[in-house]
Amino acid sequence: MKFKFDKKYLYWGITAFLVIAAGILFYYVVFHSKNLSDRLGAFVNISMPIIDGFVLAYLMTPLLNKIESCIIKPLYGKFGPKETTPEKERKISRRMRGLSVLATIVLVLVILYEFFGLIIPELVRSIQSIIFQFPTYINNLSNWALGLMKNNPDLEATVNSMFDQYSSKILSYLNSNLLPNVQNLIKTLSSSVIGVVKALWNFVIGFIISIYVLSSKEKFAGQAKKITYALFDRKTGNEVISNFRFIHSTFIGFIGGKIVDSIIIGIICFICTTIIGTPYAILVSVIVGVTNVIPFFGPWIGGVPSALLVLMVDPIQALYFIILILVIQQFDGNILGPKILGESTGLSGFWVIFAITIFGGLFGVLGMVVGVPIFAVFYAGVKALVNRFLARKGLPTSTAPYLTVGSIDDDCRFCEYVRPEKEKQPGRFGRKKEPDQPKEEQR
Repeated sequence: MKFKFDKKYLYWGITAFLVIAAGILFYYVVFHSKNLSDRLGAFVNISMPIIDGFVLAYLMTPLLNKIESCIIKPLYGKFGPKETTPEKERKISRRMRGLSVLATIVLVLVILYEFFGLIIPELVRSIQSIIFQFPTYINNLSNWALGLMKNNPDLEATVNSMFDQYSSKILSYLNSNLLPNVQNLIKTLSSSVIGVVKALWNFVIGFIISIYVLSSKEKFAGQAKKITYALFDRKTGNEVISNFRFIHSTFIGFIGGKIVDSIIIGIICFICTTIIGTPYAILVSVIVGVTNVIPFFGPWIGGVPSALLVLMVDPIQALYFIILILVIQQFDGNILGPKILGESTGLSGFWVIFAITIFGGLFGVLGMVVGVPIFAVFYAGVKALVNRFLARKGLPTSTAPYLTVGSIDDDCRFCEYVRPEKEKQPGRFGRKKEPDQPKEEQR
């Protein structure tokens, strides 16, 4: 007897296998989540050089595109051969890409070398000066505080009572918690040093990988599109690619703009602190510029420790520095930031704070930096989905009509959207039915 193959049994078998596999995976996630997280963490640690390479290549791609389109291609168009064959054009394209990658890498390395060559010696001198003169700074600060309290007896009494209250708690903490855990603290510091060295090594390997990624970025993009159209139909594939382009523009617009904005703020801070004579101008400017990458909370994260550092040297200069930081941040938030970033995220101030708080709590400093563009993508996706559902129901997608609405049926602003069901039903070929006429008029 000849066996007849039926595809529906194959589909049933695949469906049953997928259901069983999903059940096993769900059980493993629920009851063995610790093992799963450990394995995922180990995989991420192994993959960090590759991740670093792709991240570096992604950040250097705009610079590569500018160099290739504005310098390398015009030079080849001016001095290159005029008549070429397709094979020669491919070779010329590979040469132009190689020269563009080389120019990008050299430019990035020169910028990093000049930046660290200028900043690190000044930072080292500033830190050494702080360490050597720390007792003097403490003495100056205490003398200033004592002089301030002598002129204000009520303040002196309040400070003394607070000191008596908290000094015993501090001593108890030092004796019971800190001193017994010195060995653990040393182990933590040692592991931190090892982690920094490992991170630097991963960065070097990632930098090498980024060169290969930059050289073949169109090929990687083409392979990704090929897989997308293989998995989805044409319309869905177009939507997926369009969404990834939106994600790319959001991320590169926000992160690139924020880096440029922070560099400008750091330079402005250095110029102003040098003019007013702020101690450790380069150190505090670097702190302010680096922390400015974090939206909203960055100025406070960098400004508070910098102000405390200046306060130990000169309290009056600390006051000037605080006023300067407030002015610079107002300039950044109202003029410079919107000019550079524009509407790269499309989020209001509340959602920016929300994104920074949530992602910062989950992923630390990195989450505070990338949380805003990630949430902007999520926000745009939810907004597009809501607008699609409203459009299907024939309701307006703008928020303005919903601000004071109590009921759609009773609100005259929705009259054009809410019609009787009889009027909504189309006639033949999509035309509305005319209302039935009385028999007398028909005759």
